[in-house]
Amino acid sequence: MKLHSDNTQQYQTVTGYDASGVEINAERFNYSLLVMPETPPRAWNVTRFEDLTSEHFEQIARDEPDVVILGTGERQRFVHPRLIASLTTRRTGVESMDSQAACRTYNVLMGEGRKVTLALIIDPA
Repeated sequence: MKLHSDNTQQYQTVTGYDASGVEINAERFNYSLLVMPETPPRAWNVTRFEDLTSEHFEQIARDEPDVVILGTGERQRFVHPRLIASLTTRRTGVESMDSQAACRTYNVLMGEGRKVTLALIIDPA
């Protein structure tokens, strides 16, 4: 089943995912990153969910997304509300899910033309 239209080729699309990394437009990344439809993927200085701080989310807030999809690894984990205050005070939605679901959800929202950021934690271990 097709999740997004063909016109998404000009955008940053998740083309593959496994526990050790992600493919964006068929380019492999083995580290945590931030993905937005219209800008190249950027490294995100997070190696483990437990290391997340409010500064990590303030970095995302500066891009002014409408929604943030947080991929938390192999299982869904929830962020403490105080860590995401920089986003919620701007009325930016934050959804936590396992990373595989996060990649699929990002592609769907990106295909709908939403201003979405995928914040993906890749544990290098």
